[in-house]
Amino acid sequence: MEERLQKYMASCGIASRRKCEEIILLGKVKVNGIVINELGTKVNPDLDKVEYNDNIILPEGNKVYIMLNKPEGYITSVKDEKGRETVMDIVKVKERIYPIGRLDYDSSGLLILTNDGDIYNKIIHPRVEIDKKYIAIVEGEFKKEELAEFENGIDIGAGYITAPAKIKLVRYDFDESTVELIIHEGKNRQIRKMCQAVNHEVITLKRTSIGDLKLGQLKKGEYRNLTAEELNYISNL
Repeated sequence: MEERLQKYMASCGIASRRKCEEIILLGKVKVNGIVINELGTKVNPDLDKVEYNDNIILPEGNKVYIMLNKPEGYITSVKDEKGRETVMDIVKVKERIYPIGRLDYDSSGLLILTNDGDIYNKIIHPRVEIDKKYIAIVEGEFKKEELAEFENGIDIGAGYITAPAKIKLVRYDFDESTVELIIHEGKNRQIRKMCQAVNHEVITLKRTSIGDLKLGQLKKGEYRNLTAEELNYISNL
């Protein structure tokens, strides 16, 4: 359901509705990446991304922090315009929560969901550069020179060179390589594009950790609340 931007901002604890109107007129608010500097804009909290001073804002309320082991075949979104299942079809809580970052449709693994804007921004902000660990099974055998390319940075298209990644060959059998990768960037389908750049198609891809947050024994489709220790770690990023 749509609501006026200033009302939504007030529900997120930014300021009073009147003060939020002033903030909008100063051009300090973006909706889906577009600066809004006049009143009258309406937003749908389920679909629109609202930023104040370049930080995503989320409604106040009972704070929820969920770790999910996302299965393949789910969209990392609150809703999908094509009607596909999303991670919200798995995580059943009464609060309105949002996934932090992305994990593509064909990938599985660790995903954090929350309604705490501060925690959201701490994890997703580019300056933080949190290491994310993945296990990938790819076609063919990884050569030493290809591993070196990952460690030096790879052109994944449109002239974008990835930051140096850490990569380790875990095993090779039946013409498939299992590799462990660590990156801190989050470009769309980045690891798949990196592997394709050296002629290895990804068969399966699973994220196992984000910084000190580890998937552990959580099974696909299962989720749990973050521990106090995990929340303390995020708060100190």
